[in-house]
Amino acid sequence: MKTVLITGTSKGIGLETALAFGRAGYKVFATMRNPDRAHHLKQKIADEALAITISAMDVDSEESVKRGIGVVLDEIGSLDILVNNAGIERHGSVEEIKMTDFKAIMETNYFGAIRCIKAVLPEMRKNKNGCIINIASVAGHVCSSPLGAYAASKFALEAVSEALAQEVKPFNIRVAIVEPGIINTQMAEDIAVSGKSIYPNSKRFAGLFAASLKTPTSPTLVADKILEISDSETWKLRHPIGPDAQPFLEWRASMTDEEWVDWNAANDTDWYEAVENTFGLNARKDEHPIKQQL
Repeated sequence: MKTVLITGTSKGIGLETALAFGRAGYKVFATMRNPDRAHHLKQKIADEALAITISAMDVDSEESVKRGIGVVLDEIGSLDILVNNAGIERHGSVEEIKMTDFKAIMETNYFGAIRCIKAVLPEMRKNKNGCIINIASVAGHVCSSPLGAYAASKFALEAVSEALAQEVKPFNIRVAIVEPGIINTQMAEDIAVSGKSIYPNSKRFAGLFAASLKTPTSPTLVADKILEISDSETWKLRHPIGPDAQPFLEWRASMTDEEWVDWNAANDTDWYEAVENTFGLNARKDEHPIKQQL
């Protein structure tokens, strides 16, 4: 039986990924900061008799990561797959986001993944076998306000993943970067209810997310891709996922940097019209009352 450890499994993509691997016959170690919140996952495990073990692990803490992964390795001897999914999001302009929020995002999304990688690599390298899947984002390639701080953490994760892939391939360890677009998760909904800002970008992008979530993409789509990467033994590095991911990346790549800045710096009227003409989405936030009530 293959083994996988997944971080951030209390909800969203992490929860669905744990279930996907469990249903596929893997021995799953589902980690999260607070297992007391894993009511839905626990119920699914019981209902379907899945080989999923829930445990507490805080990726912000080196001690917690060493202890959590150490317990797993002591129990099973080796780990086949690591999925670095744990992540947080804070949105707002560079001026308005607190320094503590900048640091918190990097601590979890970037340093948290590195802590887990360092904890599993010695055994994977010794066994000349392993797969490390890092959950980044389309925001790891494309930066839009008010997601500057979040995008910075995902840009960083993509960079270190690319370097890691070069280092560990001679040891038969695969590295993959998963880049979801707008997925129907609590994180996406939180962006869709962005608070007040002196910069218009926050309100406008919140409207874009709210409009996109009118036709939601389930996190199960991402979970299935992660499982596919694991099972396929592919060496492909980057994997955009979701109906908007690859088109958005290609659209951004068609612009110069200056055109991209100008597009995002346009006045409200021109920006909303451009979004509607380009994506067929009405991003005017006042016209999405359901998301505003969340």
